[in-house]
Amino acid sequence: MAVLTRRGIVVLFAACLACLMFGLEISSVPAILPTLEEVLHADFRQLQWVMNAYTIAVTTVLMAVGTIADRYGRKRVFLVSIAAFGLTSLICGLADDVSTLIVARFLQGLSGGAMLICQLAVLSHEFREGRERAVAWGWWGVIFGVGLGFGPIVGGGIVAISSWEWVFLIHVPATVMAFVLALTGVHESKDPQAGKLDLAGIVTLSPSVFCLVFYITQGPDLGFASPTALVILGVSIASFIAFLIAERISKRPMFDFSVFRIRPFSGAIVGSAAMNLSYWPFMIYLPIWFHAGLGYDSLSTGLALLAYTLPMLMMPPVAERLSLRYQPGVVIPAGLAAIGVGFIAMKFGSAAAEASWLTMLSGCLIAGTGLGITNTPVTNTTTGSVSSDRAGMASGIDMSARMVSLALNIAVMGFILASGVLAHLSRVLPDLDAAQLRLAAEGIAAGNPIPGLPDPIARDALRDGFGWVMLYGGIGVWIMAAVSFMVFSVRPVRRAEVECSD
Repeated sequence: MAVLTRRGIVVLFAACLACLMFGLEISSVPAILPTLEEVLHADFRQLQWVMNAYTIAVTTVLMAVGTIADRYGRKRVFLVSIAAFGLTSLICGLADDVSTLIVARFLQGLSGGAMLICQLAVLSHEFREGRERAVAWGWWGVIFGVGLGFGPIVGGGIVAISSWEWVFLIHVPATVMAFVLALTGVHESKDPQAGKLDLAGIVTLSPSVFCLVFYITQGPDLGFASPTALVILGVSIASFIAFLIAERISKRPMFDFSVFRIRPFSGAIVGSAAMNLSYWPFMIYLPIWFHAGLGYDSLSTGLALLAYTLPMLMMPPVAERLSLRYQPGVVIPAGLAAIGVGFIAMKFGSAAAEASWLTMLSGCLIAGTGLGITNTPVTNTTTGSVSSDRAGMASGIDMSARMVSLALNIAVMGFILASGVLAHLSRVLPDLDAAQLRLAAEGIAAGNPIPGLPDPIARDALRDGFGWVMLYGGIGVWIMAAVSFMVFSVRPVRRAEVECSD
């Protein structure tokens, strides 16, 4: 940090502490889902909503807060979001039933999303020069990796020595420290061209995402082709079309489509979506495999998950150097491709005759390394491709792509997992009716023992379901890697070339 000033170090500490808390809330909660199922009597879909409530709320607030921060001051909004995150974390820790926890998680997601977008905008404004910027973003990536990498062991360790509530309550003192650091170190900054809040964009994008996730999650119960489900899907589609129209006609849209003409920005946004199509949503379900599929307790599950998350700690500084030497257009697709290799390796590891954390190890390490190579260059490229006074908007689009993809793919992976389990049960238990099979499949997918069902059958069904999920994650991220590479590689057509061809 020698290249940073004393005030710069304080600003970086404030942003890094905020990103540490945000990362912990993503990775520590999955490790306690089996405990929540037991203590709060949560079923498979409620466990999905404990995570999805947070991610959908983050998506809901990202773009609005980016615009608000640009207009009214990034420091001011950053301070408010930190305080709100501490309060909502307290509410989560005091929840005594799963419904209350889901609502509290939504509120926590609103404040967490605001805190995240403000820290990105603050860093982009505070650190503008090449070397200083590289150091700041490198450390931010490492600390974000610490939160995400050690989240599983933190969650499992807290449950082992105390209770699940402290997974949330631990953030209360941390927010106090982050608030003081931001108050004393961050300089206020605004976008002098910022316009009014784009309410039309906010009220159309949010229901679109929520309804689509609800359709995917509740579809098996409602029936995907039932009138109710089709109405929900129709509302999602209509809301998204309305969002596109609203952003096109707005004089100052929160989602400025013109930035997609910048190839590095567009290629990096594809990378943002790809990471959350594969790596991050799988983190929600991987603890279930270690816990129910391999029989590990909460602490052992957290330790096993470190192989999946710890590579991120080492890779961000390396990824920054790779980006400077080979350009993000090569590094980002290469990192995505590595994630896909890791998923396919995990698929084979889970299917081994004597499956264990050792058979999963190589795939977890490769996937985590690929994520570490991709994450920081994506963030740095999206914010660095636009002018600094539009950092809030660019960060908002970046994180919206991540959170929308994450929310949708938590639901999609859950559906694929339950469907894979159901397909296996249908083959080995043909005498059970469809309703009984579906209930058993959802219970197994949640990691619950099924009375009367032999453990080997349940374990084999869970392995098949996870095999489907890993195949989806691997192939999906490879496709996105190819798209990202092509977007980065497209040569813009110049006006003079067009005139010559005419």
